Amino acid sequence: MTEAQIFDMLRQGLWTSVLISTPLLAVALVVGVVIGLFQALTSVQEMTLTFVPKAAAMMAVFWVSMSFMTSTLVAFFADTIIPQIAGG
Repeated sequence: MTEAQIFDMLRQGLWTSVLISTPLLAVALVVGVVIGLFQALTSVQEMTLTFVPKAAAMMAVFWVSMSFMTSTLVAFFADTIIPQIAGG
């Protein structure tokens, strides 16, 4: 295995991790901004108000996007990692 192949696998692995984490991070960002605006507009500074809705939204999005995450990770392993292990 050459250095270029290692760097290419590393690049593909990092891109796969970005694709897998994007739905969760996007929802956490949007919910955090909405709750932050709500707290700023109403002057409510409750700590659980930021955590509970964000955790619930992230769990819901994780449940919905689990098939996308699994298929992306399986495709990465089937196309990139396993051929290298098998000697391709």
